[in-house]
Amino acid sequence: MAYKDVYAAWQSNPEKFWMDAAQAISWDKAPTKALFDGNAPIYEWFSDGMVNTCYNAVDRHVENGRADQVAIIYDSPITGRQSKTTYAELKSRVEKVAGALVEKGVTKGDRVIIYMPMVTEALIAMLAVTRIGAVHSVVFGGFASNELAVRIDDAKPKAIIAASCGLEPGRVVAYKPLLDGAIDLSEHKPDFTLILQREEHIADLIDGRDFDWAEMEANAAPAACVPVEGNHPAYVLYTSGTTGQPKGVIRHTGGHLVALNWTMKNLYNVDPGDVFWAASDVGWVVGHSYITYGPLVHGNTTIVFEGKPVGTPDAGTFWRVISEHNVKSFFTAPTAFRAVKREDPKGEFVKKYDLSCLKQVYLAGERADPDTIVWAQDQLKVPVVDHWWQTETGFAIAANPIGIEELPIKLGSPSVPMPGFDVQILDEGGHPMPAGELGAIAIKLPLPPGTLPTLWNAEERFKSSYLNTFPGYYETGDAGYIDEDGYVYIMARTDDVINVAGHRLSTGGMEEVLASHPDVAECAVIGVTDQLKGQLPLGMVCLNAGTDRPDEEITAECVKLVREKIGPVAAFKLCVVVDRLPKTRSGKILRATMVSIADGKEYKMPATIDDPAILDEIKEALASLGY
Repeated sequence: MAYKDVYAAWQSNPEKFWMDAAQAISWDKAPTKALFDGNAPIYEWFSDGMVNTCYNAVDRHVENGRADQVAIIYDSPITGRQSKTTYAELKSRVEKVAGALVEKGVTKGDRVIIYMPMVTEALIAMLAVTRIGAVHSVVFGGFASNELAVRIDDAKPKAIIAASCGLEPGRVVAYKPLLDGAIDLSEHKPDFTLILQREEHIADLIDGRDFDWAEMEANAAPAACVPVEGNHPAYVLYTSGTTGQPKGVIRHTGGHLVALNWTMKNLYNVDPGDVFWAASDVGWVVGHSYITYGPLVHGNTTIVFEGKPVGTPDAGTFWRVISEHNVKSFFTAPTAFRAVKREDPKGEFVKKYDLSCLKQVYLAGERADPDTIVWAQDQLKVPVVDHWWQTETGFAIAANPIGIEELPIKLGSPSVPMPGFDVQILDEGGHPMPAGELGAIAIKLPLPPGTLPTLWNAEERFKSSYLNTFPGYYETGDAGYIDEDGYVYIMARTDDVINVAGHRLSTGGMEEVLASHPDVAECAVIGVTDQLKGQLPLGMVCLNAGTDRPDEEITAECVKLVREKIGPVAAFKLCVVVDRLPKTRSGKILRATMVSIADGKEYKMPATIDDPAILDEIKEALASLGY
């Protein structure tokens, strides 16, 4: 079947489409139907089925002939260590860690916070929690104490599983003092913590509260899988909220398994046994969906990578991992490729490795500018697919479904909507916009299985955040358009569409132009307040390694380029060279923070910021332009 046939099959009978997809999952009790809509606009999927996530990700593969297949490859260029864990070994370790939790009183429905670096044990912890029907909430390792405390108070975990430290290039980050600080700050106190001691830093354990992972795992009796209802939460993942209070995105068990399993072949074009690598972190949604659950449920080999795209040791580390571990499908963020391209614009490192195993590359997390995609296509000689999704959706809203049919790639577009997503472009009044016109991107309800049904303990906030602006739709918060071929274009967050003298302009469109300049490695455009025009665009550009021309020359060319490509209507005159851009650890550029700095407004230091010192550099750059 071609993509349009598959999408039409979903449109004509969504119930049958998802019930068919559900047959690939091993149920303890099969669901009688897919969609439960009695509480609309809060929808649920497969609610009356009984199922276990860990059984589907681990046990069934051991039972069905994959016991000796490698499930997890751990590769740490920071420590130089590697390990491989088969499905049989994974089952043995997970059931023991699950047993340790059971012995300490963790039962179905209890929450467990996981605060771990990129090690195999992070996945073991997630699987152990789902094995016994508890609910995990992974918090990015190294998160500040006050941010971790907020999540402890919201999730109210019975236990916290942490490591003694995480590793960054050139430094060891001790996690235990951060964890202790968070527990001191939080009103809710966990019953106990389980600490994985890493040889780079051994943490001091508090008697009676902290327990050593290795001892507990060695001595625990194995725990069996506990079947849970299809609408039982597998996990809660906190995404930063605009109010500063994080939003706990819930993932229901049944729909999560069905949707992710469906995407592995149809979208990422891997078969069971193939090696799939998502270069992300378990603290992010990509780590949940495509380091842990998607690949393991589908019977793939997944990679846990403790390193960076550049600097561990060089801009060739991605290509080494792909070549060494026979990766077929690779998923990373555009920002990672921009970092590699900046260090190695001519692709000298690519030539050092045999990448014949690699069949396709996927980018998500930020808009993939056409320049980065063209560079990657030229270097890797495989399809480079931009696809678009959110923490809330858990998998791709729009993509190029190579496992169904490889569609033509249109630069600047994440291609077409996936089955389950009826994507529409709306004006401020909620009316559909004609093809090619910029508007708010919304998705007609119900959302498909695997997406958020609501927020943790915050149903009214769920409605006000996502459903109230356009009744009958989920508001994505993104702005863009759909062309006459049905391809979706994400141009900016709705907040990043700027109004220049009455003209609504996309900052993403301007970034695309700036990124096309041969000396520009990466860029961001923000809208700053202007007395006359309301807002003015301001561009910040980072230059390629080895660029030796004067900054003023390059910024003048950038201004000229935007005026040529977008026109004088953009009123683009402000452009400055910066060494780096402030980002979250997942690679999202912190545009709103930069706008607050430029406009002289109070702002809260974003919890997810990669390096707070960058903001001082941004302040200096803005001051040089008079902001």
